[in-house]
Amino acid sequence: LGKYVDVTAITPTPLGEGKTTTLVGLAQGLGRIGHKTFACIRQPSMGPTFGIKGGAAGGGYAQVIPMEDFNLHLTGDLHAISIAHNLLSAAIDNHIHHGNALNINPFSITWNRVVDLNDRALRSVIVGLGGKPNGYPRESGFDIAVASEVMAILALTTDLKDLRARLGRIVIGTNRSGEAVTAEDLKVAGAMTVLLKDALQPTLLQTLEHTPAFIHAGPFANIAHGNSSVVADELAVRIADVCITEAGFGTDIGAEKFFNIKCRASGLAPDVAVIVTTVRSMKMHSGNHRIRPGRPLPPAMLEENPDEVTDGAANLRRHIGIIRRHGVTPVVAINRFTTDHESEHRAIADVCEVEGVAWAVSDPHAGGGAGCEDLARAVLDAEPSSFELLYPDDLPVRNKIERIATEVYGADGVVFETTAQKDIDRYEELGWGDLPICMAKTHLSLSHDPKVHGAPTGWTLPIRRVQASIGAGFLLPLAGEVRRMPGLASHPSAFDIDLLPDGTIVGLS
Repeated sequence: LGKYVDVTAITPTPLGEGKTTTLVGLAQGLGRIGHKTFACIRQPSMGPTFGIKGGAAGGGYAQVIPMEDFNLHLTGDLHAISIAHNLLSAAIDNHIHHGNALNINPFSITWNRVVDLNDRALRSVIVGLGGKPNGYPRESGFDIAVASEVMAILALTTDLKDLRARLGRIVIGTNRSGEAVTAEDLKVAGAMTVLLKDALQPTLLQTLEHTPAFIHAGPFANIAHGNSSVVADELAVRIADVCITEAGFGTDIGAEKFFNIKCRASGLAPDVAVIVTTVRSMKMHSGNHRIRPGRPLPPAMLEENPDEVTDGAANLRRHIGIIRRHGVTPVVAINRFTTDHESEHRAIADVCEVEGVAWAVSDPHAGGGAGCEDLARAVLDAEPSSFELLYPDDLPVRNKIERIATEVYGADGVVFETTAQKDIDRYEELGWGDLPICMAKTHLSLSHDPKVHGAPTGWTLPIRRVQASIGAGFLLPLAGEVRRMPGLASHPSAFDIDLLPDGTIVGLS
């Protein structure tokens, strides 16, 4: 098998730190120095594309092309996922309307509908209004499509047989006796599989420097497991010298789930984890600046200040520790921006050297593969890893959650609300206690509070609910206030996107 590399990051600013750009640049850089490399990247949701963050094809001279197709419909996988998900939603209400032979408890239904847009008005709705012909009235809602369990299933499945079995195991709620009701019970798992049969195949694109890239699946890391597909990685690691895959947001959520959910499912063991950091993210973690989505960086943040970078180093050190806790060798990529100063890069390098971690300044945006050759060599020269999972399957659910909170996030402990306690007890009674944990938590902090930067200490993690994604194969504790349907900002990216008379798309990034 080829070298298996995961690209992750420190706790990002709301603007992102160029993780996908770094991944693409690294893949191109490895190619430039003679190594056959495959990039495995998530397919972006159109929520962020039309929201604040924009697309996810990379940037500058480190992009997947064609960028417009990549960021929009591509081959229709997200459409297939949405239709398959909503078919199950329709089947639930149709079953209740036609007599409810399964005796489904409407108050137990956890399966919302989905749409691949940011639309806060759909977070909480009532379906079935207008009298008996329109169904049974009940409270429900919409999630963004990439939060769907169907998306997580597609990302973790290994073949069509596994896909069919996982879809059948989806639990939508319980009957009035408290027994689980599944997609198999509702007789639509087969039709859902038919809708997804082509979506199981990764899409092959290329970078600007002709490095091949598999684009497949796109679960968010804050509300799902945040990694591209097992199928794509298993293909790439067998046909390339190096397979580079991505884990969403920081190591605390994307990489932790890569290790403990994705690698547990695939059986693959990572060799290296690249932690992307930036001067601006380090300065944010100093606690001296506030970055607001959709607004320019504060002018003071652009001034040369290596001491401020050093003040934010605790966050980077925590992320290095998270990678090492899993027995994997970290390499730090300092993603260069034009507003950086060399003294600030040196300050980050000093932190890495004290920690005994290899580092490289990378410039994928302006330099493409050439700007990432030093990073490519650091990855190839990395010490061998000895990968280990954070917890065994048979560890009790509460202990799994506590281990993630204390050994990954740095919390002193966990406070389980009464509802969460009942959820866990019920799942363990149903035999689901051996499943891994997929924490739903903000990506903007190591804690559950997005306003807390750095590496906080002396805090506890609150768990208010625990949901069960049995088809995907994990339990989903909700830490703090995490929404499964984002909203648009006052000036979303959609305002800047247009089509010229000659068919050229403008404003899409």
